[in-house]
Amino acid sequence: MSKPPLNETPYADLSPDLILDAVESLGLPTDGHLLALNSYENRVYQVGIEDAEPVIAKFYRPGRWSDAAILEEHGFTLELAEREIPAVPPFETGGHTLHAHRGYRFSLTPRRGGRTPELEDGRVLETVGRFIGRIHCVGAVRPFAYRPTLDIEGFGTGPRDFLLTGGWIPADLLPAYESVVEQALDGVRDCFARAGEVTYLRLHGDCHRGNLLWTDAGPHFVDFDDARMGPAVQDLWMLLSGDRPDMSRQLADVLAGYEDFRDFDHRELHLMEALRTLRQIHYAAWLARRWRDPAFPAAFPWFGTQHYWQDHILALREQIAAMQEGPLWAA
Repeated sequence: MSKPPLNETPYADLSPDLILDAVESLGLPTDGHLLALNSYENRVYQVGIEDAEPVIAKFYRPGRWSDAAILEEHGFTLELAEREIPAVPPFETGGHTLHAHRGYRFSLTPRRGGRTPELEDGRVLETVGRFIGRIHCVGAVRPFAYRPTLDIEGFGTGPRDFLLTGGWIPADLLPAYESVVEQALDGVRDCFARAGEVTYLRLHGDCHRGNLLWTDAGPHFVDFDDARMGPAVQDLWMLLSGDRPDMSRQLADVLAGYEDFRDFDHRELHLMEALRTLRQIHYAAWLARRWRDPAFPAAFPWFGTQHYWQDHILALREQIAAMQEGPLWAA
């Protein structure tokens, strides 16, 4: 299997029958029950299996990752599970974790229940931080060979250029956007310069509360689809919310758990608002890149409106100020 060409409407042929046939091609008799789960970049379904627990079938967006990059994600989650870290690796069937059926690549994982974690609770944050520290201990053992690095080009200048050359910005807002995005990227560069040379390791990459499932036994980390190389703080900052004093307290709780297993380089705190800025720029371009996928206009009808771009420009201005304010410190 190789990386297929990019298709702007890649799931047009992904019918319920095809999904069930794909699962059954691995020797699992389905019972006809199919539930679409909340996913846009890929398509993810809970599929009922006769006389057994349902499985989760993930159909990868054609053209996004090479087979080798997907298998690196699978290998990382298997490494974590082998060390009793609560990631959810795919099933291995016939010696493989990545499968293909009628033009679609897919994997199957066990279903894991859970609820949204109460990240306002310091004890929950400490527990989550402890597991992220363990994930990063494994992530530091070796680098990814096929997955990308979180950098300013991939998450900042590249997405900016895509938006500008694609005509996505309303003409009357274009000068304001060009000015503010350049100032924002200058601020990002300054933050990276202040942080200096920091260690890059294998990360979850998208570690927000939506990718954490909390149970009485603790968290499960799901959806490693954005796993990549980057600084450790990338897996920490999205857990924080509220005003600056709130985030300082939350950061202290996270690091109290994290540093039980791995030292944290506090110079990386210079990167927090820079990474938030890059995420905002990247997110706008991600929506634009996927806009011809019918799922996106239905799910994000506000994207591309005058109001959206006005808010986006305002958010970038706020990020410029936040980056100038200096790093957040643990309370």
